[in-house]
Amino acid sequence: MAQFLDFDQDLIKKYDKSGPRYTSYPTAPQFNASYTAETLKKCIQRSNTEMIPSPLSLYIHIPYCDTICYYCACNKIITKDHTVSNEYLDLLEAEMHLLAPEFDPDRELEQLHLGGGTPTFLNDEEMIRLMGLIEENFNIAKDCQMSIEIDPRKVSNETIQLLAGIGFNRISLGVQDFDEKVQQAVNRVQSFELVQERLTTARALNIKSINMDLIYGLPFQTVETFKQTLQKVVQLRPDRLSIFNYAHLPERFKPQRRINEQDLPSSAEKLKILELTMQMLQEAGYVYIGMDHFALEEDSMTRAQQEGTLQRNFQGYSTHGHTDLVALGVSSIGSICDSYSQNSSSMDEYREMVNAGQLPVVRGLVMTQEDLIRKQIINQLICHFYLDIPKLEEQWNIQFAHHFKAEIKQLEGMVKDGLLSIDERSIQVALRGRLLIRNICMVFDSYLKDNVVKFSKVI
Repeated sequence: MAQFLDFDQDLIKKYDKSGPRYTSYPTAPQFNASYTAETLKKCIQRSNTEMIPSPLSLYIHIPYCDTICYYCACNKIITKDHTVSNEYLDLLEAEMHLLAPEFDPDRELEQLHLGGGTPTFLNDEEMIRLMGLIEENFNIAKDCQMSIEIDPRKVSNETIQLLAGIGFNRISLGVQDFDEKVQQAVNRVQSFELVQERLTTARALNIKSINMDLIYGLPFQTVETFKQTLQKVVQLRPDRLSIFNYAHLPERFKPQRRINEQDLPSSAEKLKILELTMQMLQEAGYVYIGMDHFALEEDSMTRAQQEGTLQRNFQGYSTHGHTDLVALGVSSIGSICDSYSQNSSSMDEYREMVNAGQLPVVRGLVMTQEDLIRKQIINQLICHFYLDIPKLEEQWNIQFAHHFKAEIKQLEGMVKDGLLSIDERSIQVALRGRLLIRNICMVFDSYLKDNVVKFSKVI
């Protein structure tokens, strides 16, 4: 039986600061333009020649939405013109033809994720075409985990049936909040009945896992209104839940300028909403995976955490962390071997490079050994709340106490506050420290002092 987290408001307020979400380490602000398409090709060649090459995971970014959600901080293009998606598929096809041959054809594709934007901006024929392109260019495993992000307002039951028919076995539904006043304030109105219908259809088609996204901190949210949303969510009982903290950064994300800052809940109210969320979801049988994620006890994500195989990547927590992540589409980020690569975030530049026969890679990073050591520490802590020190020392031939002397000193205050315990054999994050795992990981981030990028608040 899962243990309930210790929610200490005073402690959370003490550690209330901004920090990375660690979907990668080093984080994206460290990527630089010295990493080119040629660097990526060399990294792929190295990965192909490993004794046992890693299987592949494929992320494809579909940037289009036909309406704007004011809270959104994703890379997207708002348009009512659905003819643009056919041209975009042409570009994806050309990019696939440039990138896929670099990989050994024996390497299996174990995971596929379509994100956005709104992937279901593509119509049914375009979705069939895209799947055909993937099948032509990659060696898809029989048990490939195929997931797609869905806007319940923009997809029919028939399209969900089509998606299941062409192999998609996991979906993520964007909900955010069921309160109509909140929905109107963020320009995303969708009824509970609509979401319920889409979810019921997916279950009838044997979709293996259904995720639902919520956001707390949106305009007009209160403890009482969000309680009603959570009651409806628990009634629907998705397999996984992502509960994101809304970060109001209108200076960086133009759509957020349409949100009146005075309508946002206070920091105290947000904290109460989070406390209520933790309590209600755990009482309903959800396990707190970490950061913003919850999953039912029988879900594969919960099992991966219990078995020590959970990883973290650009889509959040993943049960397929052993793969090389191949990225296609504008702004998408991949991870091959010991490197990260990112495509251009400008559609014009992306189009120009692909049409010129060039991989649209504009920046990235090849990790140093020190990066890899720290990445492993952060991943273990953020996924499993535990670090096996002798195992790390043996793998990297280091003395932890000497190598991380400054970090151990920094952790002393957290130890006194009961967030974690540390001895010569392990770091163990306590239940009261799990909500503050980003703070703990930040101690091992050697780049934080150099970052000028404004991160979201940890809570």
